Amino acid sequence: MALSDRMNNYCERLGPEFWSEPLNAVTNVAFLIAALAAWLMWSRKTPDDLPALLLIAIVFATGVGSFLFHTFATRWASLTDVIPIALFIHVYLFFALKRFLELPLWAAAGIVVVFFAASPFVIGALAPLAGPSAGYIPALLAIIVVGGLCMRTDRGLGGQLLLTGVVFTASLGFRMLDAPVCEHLAIGTHFLWHILNSIVLFALLRALILQRAG
Repeated sequence: MALSDRMNNYCERLGPEFWSEPLNAVTNVAFLIAALAAWLMWSRKTPDDLPALLLIAIVFATGVGSFLFHTFATRWASLTDVIPIALFIHVYLFFALKRFLELPLWAAAGIVVVFFAASPFVIGALAPLAGPSAGYIPALLAIIVVGGLCMRTDRGLGGQLLLTGVVFTASLGFRMLDAPVCEHLAIGTHFLWHILNSIVLFALLRALILQRAG
């Protein structure tokens, strides 16, 4: 398979043209807004927090990569979409374990390695039910588990993470509905995944920044 091969993964796309997914393309601005809002918060509260700045940059890259995927719709463009998302999931999990749960570096790194190794098995088991969206379920489970553990020591932080998990669940639901509703709704529902997922990413960044700010 060549990197230039065309892909047609979403309901809204009707042809190979650049703007064949206008809503799916334009709604990626939500990721850029989330990154900008998080950067403004970071610059006011924790301008010395380089890990948070790295995560903000990854969210910005997510918006750019997703825009490229929903316009060019090629395999190389798909990589610009999925790589930043995968980076965010694993980098954020590492710092959430260190900061929220106060685990030592070796323990946080070990859990991230186990999470990375176990995710394909979880995805494979859930793929018959969730289809391509199964790839995001390990991240949802991580949010819920970390949020639940945080409730023991910081109910405010734990509640924020669990609420973020609820929004992420709704976001995943719209991603999964895109193909089933396509016959009745030509624009699909994938654009709602972008909007809600940008809220999820901002909420996660906000929790990390505010926790560091005390």
